[in-house]
Amino acid sequence: MKYLKKTDPAIAKLIELEGKRQQNTLMMIPSENIASYAVEEAVGSCLMNKYSEGYARRRYYQGNEIVDEVETLVQDRAKKLFNVPYVNVQAHSGSPANFAVYTALLKPGDVIMGLSLASGGHLTHGANKNASSIYFKSLPYEVDEKGTIDFKTLRELAKQHKPSIIVAGTTAYARTLDWKKFAAIADEVGAYLLADISHISGLVIGGNHPSPVPHVHVVTTTTHKTLRGPRGALIMTTNKGLDKNPDLAKQINSAIIPGIQGGPHMHTIAGIGVALEEAAKPQFKKYTKQIVANAKVLAAELTKFSFNLVTGGTDNHLILIDLQNKQLLGNTMAEACEIAGIVLNRNAVPNDPNPPFFPSGIRLGTPGLTTRGMKEREMKQIASYINDVATVIGHAKKFIVGTELDKDTRRTIVNKARKELVEIKKKVEILCKKFPLKKVYS
Repeated sequence: MKYLKKTDPAIAKLIELEGKRQQNTLMMIPSENIASYAVEEAVGSCLMNKYSEGYARRRYYQGNEIVDEVETLVQDRAKKLFNVPYVNVQAHSGSPANFAVYTALLKPGDVIMGLSLASGGHLTHGANKNASSIYFKSLPYEVDEKGTIDFKTLRELAKQHKPSIIVAGTTAYARTLDWKKFAAIADEVGAYLLADISHISGLVIGGNHPSPVPHVHVVTTTTHKTLRGPRGALIMTTNKGLDKNPDLAKQINSAIIPGIQGGPHMHTIAGIGVALEEAAKPQFKKYTKQIVANAKVLAAELTKFSFNLVTGGTDNHLILIDLQNKQLLGNTMAEACEIAGIVLNRNAVPNDPNPPFFPSGIRLGTPGLTTRGMKEREMKQIASYINDVATVIGHAKKFIVGTELDKDTRRTIVNKARKELVEIKKKVEILCKKFPLKKVYS
């Protein structure tokens, strides 16, 4: 960062501090990962200087002959990896990618069905106050008492309300998605089926989660998370989608531009291309297999410490924990874990009695840890550290009067346990030093 340090030492210092924070903490938010130096170089390249509104060989500005090749190359790589006939690589992130699909296929007021936020769905799948529920009629489906998707009720609702699109996708769901069951329901009612695989796209490429491509009409995904690229998105049209609507790809392209975006971020698209090239190598399958293996071991160890895992375990990269049996709030646990060097996030659980901003659960995952080279042995260590955090704040809470919904009460609980949390952090930092941020993928 020699130029940045000279031009803007304040920003340079903050970036250095963030690098140290990432190195010295356990990055366990399931949607976070570590991009390679190669991806960083592409994203920080001269491509950020070029305005390229439009599509390859159909731009609104001159001087795009090189970026046309870049975009086409990235499209070809995505088509090959996911086995789809067409890919749009221009969506700036996952949220506009989903909204573009909606605006391409729906009219305002049409019915969409997505997994509810409380059951592990995403904001863009029809959550209250999101554009997906403002411009369209949202009819969410839920999980059952076991925490798994309730396909019986989903089918009944779909037959009754005739949705124009069903969204099969999650953000806090630890089990394998049954694309065939989704497809049977969507086909029965004549709905489009959109698979949002933002969390699991890397696992799909690596062969560690079934692909939705044979069963759905459209696939969206972000390009970070388990794919380990920059923060962008892909919108993929399947053969089944084109059979249903031959103009599907054209409609999606038009929904991106001029629909909701202007010029694409060519530097990000190049970074996506690098990540796809990395994902095409044999070692990527080994990497994604280890992500799942790590998550399963971590889940098993946490269960031994009497943590209540939603659905009882995991099939993928993430774990959702209901802390009600520990008599802890997700906020308190997440805040305490951060002091201990363990970065995860508070999260609602199915049938959560607490309000959304003060949920009863936490969500954690293994992609970033696995990128650093951690394996089953380290997962057992980490589970014990998480249990130590829960133990010390649980003990501190016994001496505190008041509800954890109150910020001052949470602060008091955490502060009372701070000394013990700092001791846990020392152990975490020793572990982290053994596994430097791995940014070269050969």
